Amino acid sequence: MYHHVLDPAEGVYTVGTERFREHLDEIQRATGRAPALAHELTGATPPATAWMITFDDGGSSGVQVAEELSRRSWRGHFFIQTDVVGEAGFLDWDEVRALAEMGHAIGSHSCSHPDRMADLSWDQLLDEWSRSGQALAEALGRPVSTASVPGGLYSRDVGRAAARAGFGTLFTSLPSQRVRSIDGCLLIGRYAIRRDTPAARAAEAAAGSPRAWASQRTPWALRGAAKRVAGPRYERIRQTLLARR
Repeated sequence: MYHHVLDPAEGVYTVGTERFREHLDEIQRATGRAPALAHELTGATPPATAWMITFDDGGSSGVQVAEELSRRSWRGHFFIQTDVVGEAGFLDWDEVRALAEMGHAIGSHSCSHPDRMADLSWDQLLDEWSRSGQALAEALGRPVSTASVPGGLYSRDVGRAAARAGFGTLFTSLPSQRVRSIDGCLLIGRYAIRRDTPAARAAEAAAGSPRAWASQRTPWALRGAAKRVAGPRYERIRQTLLARR
């Protein structure tokens, strides 16, 4: 799971362009195969060697990233928060369509990117998933079948609402290699790439190394517990601590 690829690499989940190329080189050597797309997977048990590469938020670096992947004949998933398409720092609709024309998969990252998706009411969840899916379908001229959870806070209702909105695959931030399902919608966990993630570690994760995935599982569980305890204050506290660092 990548987010932005920019220079200078500011922010926890922003990777510099040169480091990103190093990641791709190492991943290519470690896996020996191109990434899969969700619609290519059949059933709830994908091949053990399958791996995917995803990009959340729909940031303006998406075209550059897509071109870098295409040079390797790779295709990735780009998840778009539709309320900010065309705003500064984000892709516009022509660029979103260009990614799709290059063969990359376009999916929903909700409309407004709620910080705490799991805290929304059922009606709000359906609205976030349905409106974003409809906006993408209208822009691309075809339905979209994949989505990813913004903010990382998943719940059963988040998954159920995504399934109700018509998505067949939902990517979460849970660092788990086990594919699950809810109401017919596949739930796929992801390994989060950060600004300081070494290329070798990204390659280990793509190749399916249990050690690499386990290294994120405990911190992820601790952050999840902190989010539940701190509630809406969590993000403010987190940003304050990051600013001090």
